[in-house]
Amino acid sequence: MSYILTTENLTKTYGKKDAAKNINIHVREGSIYGLIGRNGAGKTTVMRMISGLSKPTSGSYRMHGEHRFGVGVLIESPGIYPNMSAEENLRLKCIAMGCCSPEYVKQLLGIVGLADTGKKNAGSFSLGMRQRLGIALALVGDPKMIVLDEPINGLDPQGIVEVRMTLEKLREEKGITIMISSHILDELGKLADSYGIIHEGELLDEFSTDDLADRCGSYVAVQTSDNHRAVEKLRQAGYPQAVIAEAGKIRIDDALQSTAEINRMLVKSNIDVHEIYIKNISLEDYYLSVTGGYHHD
Repeated sequence: MSYILTTENLTKTYGKKDAAKNINIHVREGSIYGLIGRNGAGKTTVMRMISGLSKPTSGSYRMHGEHRFGVGVLIESPGIYPNMSAEENLRLKCIAMGCCSPEYVKQLLGIVGLADTGKKNAGSFSLGMRQRLGIALALVGDPKMIVLDEPINGLDPQGIVEVRMTLEKLREEKGITIMISSHILDELGKLADSYGIIHEGELLDEFSTDDLADRCGSYVAVQTSDNHRAVEKLRQAGYPQAVIAEAGKIRIDDALQSTAEINRMLVKSNIDVHEIYIKNISLEDYYLSVTGGYHHD
């Protein structure tokens, strides 16, 4: 699979502060790329530069392939006229881009699940519907890549599912590459297949879903009546990797098939086992470990 977007030392400086510094991103064609970072980390700055909305202070970005100039954008709030219908909003954008036809507008409405909204004003739409209309607006002109900044922020669970299904449909049926930022890492983990972590203006890591599984994997978590003595017994029993993790529970790597044995050994040592389970490290766990945040157990 080839890259559709790469950046080389992309930097944006405001005064003496680097909002984004030496960012090197690689987005594969046909993928959903999740850009992760807290507020002010530099996500929106990067997205604005690769969308042509902000000029880099230094460095560069490059769109690859025959559609290298086709980027659709939804950054911040969708630019919607509230007193117009979804169809009227789309028709205006289409006219501006020279690709207006009734069939084309209806096709876009169908893609984002808004074909049945009729003459209903967009101002009365739910937040999820407005976000999907914003995605439709970003699709005008048939870009091969769209850039979406926090499209599920503030949505209720139903709205999140609707947006997720829309994005999955765009990738699977249209082959559109999507870069998306989100604070909801659990939801992003269901959607994206590659990620970049931005922290204080710097790209700390870039990885795929498979990379995440290889790096993090799973471990056995244990909570007992005496964790310190339990760790001592575990190490004596052949589990030298047993440690007390930050959340206060025991973590044992490379022991996924030994939970029953561990439980029996601790009970025989007169240590009460309150809980023992296999913990799968999540995207949120990995993000927090990379950025120096609290590592959930």
